[in-house]
Amino acid sequence: MWLRDSANQILSYLPVLQASEDPNSLAALFRGVINVQSRYIKITPYCHAFQPPPESGINVEFNGAYTMNTVRMFGKLGYDQKKTFDCKWELDSLASFLQISSDYYNATGDIGPFEKYLWMDTVEVILAAAEAMRTATYTPDGHIAPSGYTMKGKTDRATETTSNDGIGNPVIYTGMVRSTFRPSDDATIFQYLIPSNMMFARYLEEAGLIMQRMDTQRSRDLESRMQSMASEIRAGITKYGIVSHPLFGAMFAFEVDGYGSQNTMDDANLPSLLSASMMGYVSPRDEVYMNTRLFALSEANPYWAFGNVFNAIGGPHTGPTKAWPLASIVRVLTSGDINGEEQRDELRTILGTTGGLGLIHESVESHNAKDYTRSWFGWANGMFGQMILDIEARMPHILDDSYQ
Repeated sequence: MWLRDSANQILSYLPVLQASEDPNSLAALFRGVINVQSRYIKITPYCHAFQPPPESGINVEFNGAYTMNTVRMFGKLGYDQKKTFDCKWELDSLASFLQISSDYYNATGDIGPFEKYLWMDTVEVILAAAEAMRTATYTPDGHIAPSGYTMKGKTDRATETTSNDGIGNPVIYTGMVRSTFRPSDDATIFQYLIPSNMMFARYLEEAGLIMQRMDTQRSRDLESRMQSMASEIRAGITKYGIVSHPLFGAMFAFEVDGYGSQNTMDDANLPSLLSASMMGYVSPRDEVYMNTRLFALSEANPYWAFGNVFNAIGGPHTGPTKAWPLASIVRVLTSGDINGEEQRDELRTILGTTGGLGLIHESVESHNAKDYTRSWFGWANGMFGQMILDIEARMPHILDDSYQ
């Protein structure tokens, strides 16, 4: 069970979520995901994928990567394979837990799950894990500072391991949280991954509203810590994460280190820079965001895959020329085109790149619709449904057109 993926798959049903105590209801399914994720995070907060819970009756599946990777968390070597499937530190995994918690609460007003399941304990674990990854690489006297998580792997893929014996490329303190891996499971180049920090800050703020509702001394203290960390992350993004591009002006970098190094690109996986307005971190009319969006959807983005079949953002996970329908879906959800032409074009393209299967793939070769990865990509198919509901709510006339 991947924290991010399991959250995103069920969040596709958010538009139809209603409060219910029925154990067979959609609300009960949301509560179940929150409960299971809460249990997992307390086991190993830096890990992103876990084994089935014992009560499921599903057999444990051992991951060969365990013997190839050296993972240390808070100085301790390794993790329990019977509980954890894989352990890549991806900040967005913890942000996803905060998101599904917040979205459930905002949709239902139900405070019950958060007063149970030791939910506040999980938030405390999240804050401690994030705090340990906000440190600079060097101590004030020039030694290597302790790190909450380090990882090095034996692999023939650069995206599956880190530099400097597992600590990654050096950073200074910025207020942001270091992320060793991206939501695509690829290693970061510079550890301050801006989209993931955006998402984490945003849902620290949102989950703080749950703490307000519980209104105990403990919840008030936690809410204060959450809001303080979110504010410091936002300040760090503003100070270090906004860069000047020669063609697009002020825009968000994808990754930075605080020293001045920057990686200007965008990736199809969520959170992405393109999705910053969708997650509510910035207004869709924010000038820096609009510049970033123009950049991400252009050939200036190193992972913009373009061809005679499909043009969309891709990423190193599947490689150059592989366009991701997921990115096209996010393009529709973040479009400000009041005439609907951008939305129509993307919808037509998505429907034309299913390889005749009628299902959304993970990625599609930009020159050949029959060359794809994953015949059925659950996350993208779920978000396609979200996109249709969003179009129906905002611009229903678009759905009157034929896309055959």
